Amino acid sequence: MSEFRLSFKEMCAKFDVTPRTLRYYEYIELLQPEREGRSRYYGARECARMVLILRGRKYGFQLEEIRQWLLMYENEGNDAQLQIFVEMADRQLKELDVQRQQLDEAVAELTQMRDDILKNRN
Repeated sequence: MSEFRLSFKEMCAKFDVTPRTLRYYEYIELLQPEREGRSRYYGARECARMVLILRGRKYGFQLEEIRQWLLMYENEGNDAQLQIFVEMADRQLKELDVQRQQLDEAVAELTQMRDDILKNRN
């Protein structure tokens, strides 16, 4: 049975990221593909890390936070990593709640302005 591996191009396609993004994630040590000459190959570990990176970005975490969190698994294990994730999630949930309140205010103000303009036009 052959080992699961994706080429650079396949990795970009699978995760819908640009080559520049993938190279940057390697540069900041979020990913460490196997190298054969000039070719890069991504195994199951790198694919799993990519899922976590993209999820972290979706939730608003900074890349450095994600990098430290991924390193924690390697250095301190799953329990420590999960504890830190809970702390990171709590911080991010507070930040997202503030952003939601700001968006709600902006939507309400914009809606009111639009409605006022429409009333005054008639």
